[in-house]
Amino acid sequence: MRFPPSFLDEIRARLPVSEVVGKRVQLKKQGREWRGLSPFNPEKTPSFYVNDQKGFYHCFSSGKHGDQFDFLMEVEGLPFPEAVERLAGMAGLPMPVQSREEEQRETRRKTLHEVMELAARYFEAVLQSRAGAKGRGYLADRGLGPATQGRFRLGYALPERFALKEALGSKGVPVEDMVEAGLLISAEDVALPYDRFRDRVMFPITDLRGRVVAFGGRALEKDVPAKYLNSPETPLFHKGSLLYNGFNARAAAHNGAPVIAAEGYVDVIALVEAGFAGAVAPLGTALTEEQLALLWKMAPEPILLFDGDKAGRRAAYRAIDLALPHLKPGVSLSFGMLPEGQDPDDLVRSGGREAVDGVLAQARPLADVLWSREMESASVDTPERRAALEARIGEIVRVIGDETVRKHYRGELMDRFRRLFSPAMVPGDNPRRGAGEYQGRFQNRGGRRPNGRPMPGAAAGEAMRRSALVRGAAAEMPRNEALLLFAVINHPWLLDQCAEELADLPLQNREAAELRRALLDAHMDGDTDDAVKLAARLESQGHAPLAARLARSAIARHDWPAFADAARSDVELWWHQRLVLHRRGHALSKDLKEAEKRLAEEPTDMNWARFLDVQRQLAALDGTEALVEGFGAASGRPARSM
Repeated sequence: MRFPPSFLDEIRARLPVSEVVGKRVQLKKQGREWRGLSPFNPEKTPSFYVNDQKGFYHCFSSGKHGDQFDFLMEVEGLPFPEAVERLAGMAGLPMPVQSREEEQRETRRKTLHEVMELAARYFEAVLQSRAGAKGRGYLADRGLGPATQGRFRLGYALPERFALKEALGSKGVPVEDMVEAGLLISAEDVALPYDRFRDRVMFPITDLRGRVVAFGGRALEKDVPAKYLNSPETPLFHKGSLLYNGFNARAAAHNGAPVIAAEGYVDVIALVEAGFAGAVAPLGTALTEEQLALLWKMAPEPILLFDGDKAGRRAAYRAIDLALPHLKPGVSLSFGMLPEGQDPDDLVRSGGREAVDGVLAQARPLADVLWSREMESASVDTPERRAALEARIGEIVRVIGDETVRKHYRGELMDRFRRLFSPAMVPGDNPRRGAGEYQGRFQNRGGRRPNGRPMPGAAAGEAMRRSALVRGAAAEMPRNEALLLFAVINHPWLLDQCAEELADLPLQNREAAELRRALLDAHMDGDTDDAVKLAARLESQGHAPLAARLARSAIARHDWPAFADAARSDVELWWHQRLVLHRRGHALSKDLKEAEKRLAEEPTDMNWARFLDVQRQLAALDGTEALVEGFGAASGRPARSM
């Protein structure tokens, strides 16, 4: 029995080799492949490998190699037709009816592939001819030179209504074939079918086997109704099931390239030219479930790259709803948000690969973006509204299909919910032991360690007198806390990205914790769109004197990113560096307190060494903070004047 190649390809697309093999062999992920014990020979060391990107398995112990169909035939002794029937059932596909009509349709598809290849070659040739100067000019303006044009097989469609029709007709292509392939427009009220694409730069769209199946055309005149025009649905092309550059990106992902989904053709080309060969794009529509499945076949956590404006956030939120039911252990999405007003093409042209790397490094996991979305629309100023948010979290979690992922999302989101509404943690005024008490304990031992050697005695007492904890400095606002809050007051947009980080920040000073709560409340009420508006609100709540003290704690020459006129990119970098240093300093302060306690109770060599080690780490951290304060001058950025 003969099966249409398209039917077999559909089975392969729906059933990764690892899924079929995994029902017989216990596989473990190893890099981009799966590994397990051979099902053909007894062995103790795994020599059986599966590669989903390339669509095959290979057994080094037996030399056997093949795809999904070969595996079933080998392990179960099935003939090919039965293997196809079994896998079709697993894939949820009805078996094709092998009729003469079906054979004719398969032959037709093969013919249409040939027609599309001829069209692609024609558009390429026109672009490089004298008649294609207009298209080459547009591409040059976008930074896409001859090498790039050749790499992506870019072309140009002439303005004339019958240019392509006549060119392909001269090669013996019937008009009916051109209409069915989506190259010509034909209708009852159209006397003569005419070219669908006219006066457009042409982007060939390939299937996952690299065959041209459609085109995207970019208009070169401003008054054209559709700036981008895609081929219609045809026997070869279903736009919701393919990705632009998907064929090349799949191979790049297998070699370790990150998979990045952008929005447009030129964005993808710019990313690939900048070194990101795993870039793809949906075909003129929002991301579909089938396209998402393709992304996950390339990488377990592809990055969706969206514009940083409201439209970009809406696109990210739609992608979340699409992905949630299909999340699995280790399978998710990350979201990279571009600077507002820039798309990937702009970013590459202005900052090159380094600029894209910076955006990708700050890509946020799906759970973070989901929480941000819910907080944007949530109103939580009454118990009933907080209960509604809690119920909403429950509804979101229930759509996740995988039980394990669902459990962890419920725990994560509810933990964030509890932290959001729990009172800010402010340390109590517990009395601390002074250096005199420690020194007295040393002296009561006669100046000797338990092992008989001299105690660190005076040295230990002096070291503890230098300790910030012993001096009681925690009662004052630490400078790092003051700087972080000062930055938020001057750059309230930080709360859109970092409200949760600010809520979780360990603060030693009671006034700092109260101001933090006021800032978070303002954010929840929507009063952080403008720094002047926020300052007025804080003043009305009696926080103006504290805000003035914070301003005095900032040194303009060192802390310039915290001031109001600093560039957004500088503020983000400085903010995240300060957060890391603050958390590290807080953890070391707790360690020092514990080390002091242990040294007082048991003044041993080990406890003394631990105490000195924590002190050295705190001193090193002070040096790191000094570097952060001066990072602008070192990088050539203009320092603020006093």
